[in-house]
Amino acid sequence: MKAYIFPGQGAQFVGMGKDLYEQSEKARELSEQANQILGFRITDIMFDGTDEDLKQTNVTQPAIFLHSVILAKVLPDFAPDMAAGHSLGEFSALTAAGALSFEDGLRLVAARANAMQKACEIQPSTMAAILGLDDFTVEDICQRISDVVVPANYNCPGQLVISGTISGIDKACELMTAAGAKRALKLNVGGAFHSPLMEAARVELQHAIVNTTINQPICRIYQNIDAKPYTDPEQIKHNLIAQLTGPVRWTQTVMHMLEDGATSFTEVGPGNVLQGLVKKVDRAMPTASASFQQ
Repeated sequence: MKAYIFPGQGAQFVGMGKDLYEQSEKARELSEQANQILGFRITDIMFDGTDEDLKQTNVTQPAIFLHSVILAKVLPDFAPDMAAGHSLGEFSALTAAGALSFEDGLRLVAARANAMQKACEIQPSTMAAILGLDDFTVEDICQRISDVVVPANYNCPGQLVISGTISGIDKACELMTAAGAKRALKLNVGGAFHSPLMEAARVELQHAIVNTTINQPICRIYQNIDAKPYTDPEQIKHNLIAQLTGPVRWTQTVMHMLEDGATSFTEVGPGNVLQGLVKKVDRAMPTASASFQQ
């Protein structure tokens, strides 16, 4: 069974999607449509901007979404048996699998990016990667801190990202190191994504999601909030809303996909981070990057 996976924020690079734009008329049409929907030429930033330009949340998220979804739409053999996306990538997976239209998917991603940006400005907050500790130890330390600190991304065994207030994350990093973490590394991000500090963004995005039509996807979508597969549109909406303040259970998602019969994983979009995370769960599992050949 073929599993397709879609990356999240952090996978972006200058030049992303340029080859698709140059090689495929359909890719050009969708890219120009995106420029109109967004009200600025995001393709100019994707193809020829600076790393700094591309790192802005309101650019990064739509850019990764566009690269992933346009690539899926021009692949001649895109026929997933199951799909999942990491954080932002969940919107790409849903759009590629037909649950969201291209226009609605892009509008939701733009709304999500803007809502998250605003939430970051309300309260300074951050995230940190914890390497070399088991999930239970990380969860236990987070619970012992009086400030907001929560597990945010269960990326693979031994790699968990935590999210919270700046003072809470500083304290957590000290305690994680004392508990034997190989590294407790603060990340260069705008805020505490996938934590209760994103509540303002969740409320704002909830309105947009509730008013968007979601169809039944062509395959099961394993959603971040509980790592389980869904095809029911109402349940998908509910899980998308919960995603902003809940954790990304990527380790558990990969495990569930393997249990359900995945025989290969294809990453659709920029980079190959997710393939590496799959290999950490099952070293022998075949992985590949989707590529478009004329």
